[in-house]
Amino acid sequence: LLCAGLIGYRAWRLAGRAERVGLYGFGAAAHILAQILRIEGKQVYAFTRPGDERTQAFARRLGATWAGGSDETPPDPLDAALIFAPVGALVPAALAAVRPGGSVVCGGIHMSDIPRFPYSLLWGEKRLCSVANLTRADGVDFFRVTRKSRLNIETHPYPLGAANEALDDLRAGRFEGAAVLAIDEDEVGLD
Repeated sequence: LLCAGLIGYRAWRLAGRAERVGLYGFGAAAHILAQILRIEGKQVYAFTRPGDERTQAFARRLGATWAGGSDETPPDPLDAALIFAPVGALVPAALAAVRPGGSVVCGGIHMSDIPRFPYSLLWGEKRLCSVANLTRADGVDFFRVTRKSRLNIETHPYPLGAANEALDDLRAGRFEGAAVLAIDEDEVGLD
């Protein structure tokens, strides 16, 4: 819950708590946030890698109103788009999917370069920002919401020594939810 859940929650707060929320990259943060958004009565639009029907089905099981590839146009204009995938090319796509006055929030630690895009995608008082830090209020609010909810957190544990395998599996889309590195006390020399 801590990193992925809090960063997703912070991204939503920065978006202005929109009603129709697009989640680009349906992994650790998005699968937690999607459930919170549904509990809060919001509509969730999940964007996955094109053709990733397994993850789209996972998003629908968690309550997504719509799920499709990141190359698709959602059936309704979004109030906000939250990008968790580290793919800069998603920024223009998200801007195109957001209504005038809407927000696009980049929630990752890093992202590939954002390609050039026409100003018309940003025009209409759309906002584009990134998440860098959390506040104490974010944490308090997040845990208030999660305490009253039964979230389905999908985790896939890997031993610490298999961190590269976990990253490869994440990049290849071999699981839904979050990878978790399990630390064996003997492996790291803890007494």
